[in-house]
Amino acid sequence: MMTKYEWRKAEKGLYLPKQLGVVDVPTSNYLTLEGAGNPNDALFSDQIQSLYPVAYALRMGYKKGLYGNPFEYTVYPLEGVWTTADGSRGAQLNKDALVYKIMIRQPDQVTAEQVTDAIAATREKKDVPFLDQIRFETYTEGPSLQMIHVGPFDTEGETFAKMQAYLAEHGLTKTTTMGDYQHREVYLSDFRRVASEKRKTLLRYRLAPSAN
Repeated sequence: MMTKYEWRKAEKGLYLPKQLGVVDVPTSNYLTLEGAGNPNDALFSDQIQSLYPVAYALRMGYKKGLYGNPFEYTVYPLEGVWTTADGSRGAQLNKDALVYKIMIRQPDQVTAEQVTDAIAATREKKDVPFLDQIRFETYTEGPSLQMIHVGPFDTEGETFAKMQAYLAEHGLTKTTTMGDYQHREVYLSDFRRVASEKRKTLLRYRLAPSAN
């Protein structure tokens, strides 16, 4: 019987930390889409609905053995890296100025050719926007500070404040991720279905290399 790989069980330290702390995030491959603007607008939702069908097409291909030996796994959670075009932050955040890249991690064995096939298969079955803009990228995050935030997105500042205090206390410095992005969010809860007060979001800062 084929054993199903479940990231929630196999990678608890990476995605489900019990407390604020540093973790070394490995090099991984992602399906990605870039965007800008308020995530409450339709564009953001449409982009999410473009990524997931491709991720599930890849999962089904592996489950059926289309890419070699059958392999069953749970699709990884949606992630996003964020910044703003106008430099606004915190209470002064201008959501219309947000710039982001959303993504879904893929198992290590997924190839660019398989992603191309999955996009083509998705296009044949569904009328999905943004398929032509999906990219397959490899990204190394490395040492990172992370903590799970429970609650609405608008209260994430409370958790970021704890992360900033940890940086200061331990002499650490955060750096930008994937260019000029300020932080990463991993959406452990489906924010379309889970009440905002119960929503779990993993927040992550990439750390600058140590001076030692």
